[in-house]
Amino acid sequence: MEKFVISKNTNGEFQFDFIDKKGKVVLSSGGYTRKLMCLKGIESVKRNSQDNIKFFRKTSLNNETYFNLKAFNGKIIGVSKMFKDRFSRDKGIESLKKKAPDALIEDRSRQSIKMICVSYDVAV
Repeated sequence: MEKFVISKNTNGEFQFDFIDKKGKVVLSSGGYTRKLMCLKGIESVKRNSQDNIKFFRKTSLNNETYFNLKAFNGKIIGVSKMFKDRFSRDKGIESLKKKAPDALIEDRSRQSIKMICVSYDVAV
């Protein structure tokens, strides 16, 4: 099952990853100083992933492909993993668009693992 996973970095910042059903990271956030801001970042991914214009398709210098997801203000919310080709990258985008709005949030930022079930109405 696809999900968002919140973790805490060694520098004390929170970050999230969107994990696909195979357990692989599709999208990662930057660091947040507070968990609440990290949760708001997840909300932003859920909302903005429904707008194709928010996806910026990129190619690295060694011809691997990836994408950035941006918020309404133009800031990057998340950066995808590297994909072997454009087809795989576009498949990753479609998976995020389809699964992110209803994905559960798993909080691994503490030693005990908690599941947070959050539901948002997304106006498209």
